[in-house]
Amino acid sequence: MGKNLLIVESPAKAKTIEKILGADFTVKSSFGHIRDLEKGTKGIDIENNFEPHYVVSPEKVKVVKELKSQVAKASEVWLATDDDREGEAISWHLCEELNLDLESTKRIVFSEITKPAIQKAVSNPRRVNVHLVNAQQARRVLDRIVGYELSEVLWRKVKNKLSAGRVQSVAVKLIVDREREIQGFKVTPFFKVNAYFDVVNDKGEQVSLKAEYTTRIDNEQEAEDFLQKANRATFTINDIEKKPLKRFPAAPFTTSTLQQEASRKLGFSVNRTMSVAQRLYEEGLITYMRTDSTNLSNEAMDSIAQEIQTAFGKEYHHPRKFKSKVANAQEAHEAIRPTYIERKNIGPDRDMMRLYDLIWKRTIASQMADAQIEKTTVKIGISTMIDKQLEAVGEVLKFEGFLKVYLESTDDEDESETKGMLPPLRKNQVLQLNHMQAQESFTKAPGRYTEASLVKKLEELGIGRPSTYAPTISKIMEEERGYVTKESREGQSREVRVLTLKDGVLSRIVKSENHGATKNVLYPSDMGILVSDFLTEHFGRIMDYNFTARVENALDQIASNDLEWRSMLKDFYKPFHQRVEDTMEHAERAKGKRILGKDLESGHSVLVQITRYGPVIQIGDKDELCDDEKPRFANLKPGQSIETITFEEAMDLFKLPRTLGTYKDEEISVNTGRYGPYIKYGDTYVNLPKGTDPMNVTEEDALSLIEAKEAENAPIGYLDGKPITKGKGRFGPFVKWNDLYVNIPVRYKLETITEPEAIELIHAKQDKEANRYIQTWTDPSISIENGRWGPFIRFGKNNIKIPKINGEKLDVDYLKTVDLETVKSWIEAELPDAFKSSAVVKKPKASKKK
Repeated sequence: MGKNLLIVESPAKAKTIEKILGADFTVKSSFGHIRDLEKGTKGIDIENNFEPHYVVSPEKVKVVKELKSQVAKASEVWLATDDDREGEAISWHLCEELNLDLESTKRIVFSEITKPAIQKAVSNPRRVNVHLVNAQQARRVLDRIVGYELSEVLWRKVKNKLSAGRVQSVAVKLIVDREREIQGFKVTPFFKVNAYFDVVNDKGEQVSLKAEYTTRIDNEQEAEDFLQKANRATFTINDIEKKPLKRFPAAPFTTSTLQQEASRKLGFSVNRTMSVAQRLYEEGLITYMRTDSTNLSNEAMDSIAQEIQTAFGKEYHHPRKFKSKVANAQEAHEAIRPTYIERKNIGPDRDMMRLYDLIWKRTIASQMADAQIEKTTVKIGISTMIDKQLEAVGEVLKFEGFLKVYLESTDDEDESETKGMLPPLRKNQVLQLNHMQAQESFTKAPGRYTEASLVKKLEELGIGRPSTYAPTISKIMEEERGYVTKESREGQSREVRVLTLKDGVLSRIVKSENHGATKNVLYPSDMGILVSDFLTEHFGRIMDYNFTARVENALDQIASNDLEWRSMLKDFYKPFHQRVEDTMEHAERAKGKRILGKDLESGHSVLVQITRYGPVIQIGDKDELCDDEKPRFANLKPGQSIETITFEEAMDLFKLPRTLGTYKDEEISVNTGRYGPYIKYGDTYVNLPKGTDPMNVTEEDALSLIEAKEAENAPIGYLDGKPITKGKGRFGPFVKWNDLYVNIPVRYKLETITEPEAIELIHAKQDKEANRYIQTWTDPSISIENGRWGPFIRFGKNNIKIPKINGEKLDVDYLKTVDLETVKSWIEAELPDAFKSSAVVKKPKASKKK
């Protein structure tokens, strides 16, 4: 009689659970999803009622084979994938692929990996919930259809290799809309008045009391009039008001609030937070990390109460039940919390330790008493302006409550600072003015999104679910998409006027302040803006925030068996596909073209637009150039955008390239390119340090950078009489020999790699290249190559799958003998008409409209 076989999706989770269940169970991992929709148009049979066609992922073939072997030996199979729709779908795919009966296979769920939770789950198994599976299938099929068809439109109408998606495109639109709101914001100056009085504290020491005139003053003249009237006035305390206040603790973490707070307090990206939380969960340290519930179990609340009373005293304990703000909270059924609250510290991983500490403190604080604060407001009259008064505010913390453990952060840059205690004051007391100041301030545009505030906005709008926030944000920031970047940018200097009244004399100074600096915020690229505008113009329904939220609601209805998933897809697809076809046929190619003015020298237009190489400034439109004329191009500098660049800024870019001098009989020039500004001499390029303006670079600066580059490029050794050099490129550190580039693995450091180590890497690369090709043809350029997942055909830029014969894969020995005509037939099966013209085609396309 075999053991019970329990299948989970993570090897770390398997290891933890196997220790709990003991000898009666063998616990194996599926390593995530084992199946997915087949690539391309074959993944979904739209004509056959959206029938999905799933295939085992190439990297999971071995895993499935091993699981089938284990199933054959097991007395009973249990499925213990995560307690959400994705986890339910993984269990369903396992049943389908391992030939397990859906009606009899036991499915267990739990929100924490602890002995009591696992034992309780084993005692109460259920069956796979097909409604949850259908909701996940609907999401996957819908996202494939939208992504595939919209991406095809973008390839045709904007630029090749772009992508779009139901949620990701809406997330980009949020960032684009916010950027436009910032660029269109009109900054208005105003003046704030503060007075500083000399008073005596309870120790008999002279201290300063700050009071504010809480009404904004519109201009400098009004500010000056205010200070002139205050000159020689008597300042008397008219009223002192003391008011008790309470501050309440935040709810325990959900997925989105954990991502937001880890970003604010720890500086974690959304992806990093979820990766660390996953490890904490799999090691049994926290409850399930994909949840939109703020609920705590009764057992958890009891243990938290005991911990608070022991550590801080009974007066600090205040049990609370929080209600989720999310209308359809549906992932897991409990907030993110430590599995055992008495475990305060874990180790030794620093990221895990810091995130666990954050979760522990938030959980404890949620069950603690309110903070008791006394707020004192002092109203100060001005004898020369009866209708106006100043206000001083102080706060005293009477009882810490939850603040002893934790205070929630916010995204507001201007979050008011904590008010301090006021010195002893009494009504009708006359105050001695030290000085009064009116300082110019400026209205501020809304802040750009951070990863944390974008998650918050997506949740507010009902776009996505806990499991989708991190992958959505990661997707839109992928370098090859080029839609959004996370950047920190330096601010700009501006003048600030300050008027000061002291000892009866009014003085005026102008000082400078830095404004507009940002740190780790999300900027849309020109390509991101162009794609978002194009999709909004032609697919307004898809890009509508409310539509995306309604899709999430429909998926919730499918999960609760209130809506049939294929009918939902059918209702969506027909008008969507019609719009795709109409856009393909009638829409103009999007370039983001904008005319800035006329070049005085040539008389040609100066314009900005997106080309196949990215955003450029161009002098001379094709319609105004003679046959023998070519337009002049200049690249934008980092931080510049085709939306906001001015004519003057554009013309400055044509001052580049700029010749600086010579070095070793080669001209030195400075220019800017796709990846930023650089120095060029001969065939050598040297990137300028970040933030360097190429217009300010001198010959001495250039020579210093060139000499440093030469030292870096000096040979570290020789092989067969040819030099071995090292460097750092776009894809990381490398060594170079005889035009062969070899990536340096992490076990070596670029700074310390030796000649023998470099030679070893070069030989390994040569061996790999020698085994790469099975067969090659030059006319046309076709090769059969060994790949990571087995042999494939490379045809131009296309990778073509090798078909099976009689259900069997073709081995290398057979592929060494196959003739060119057979290989061509395989290619044509994937790319019809591939050989009807001399050019290699990426995809079959409709003829262009003339």
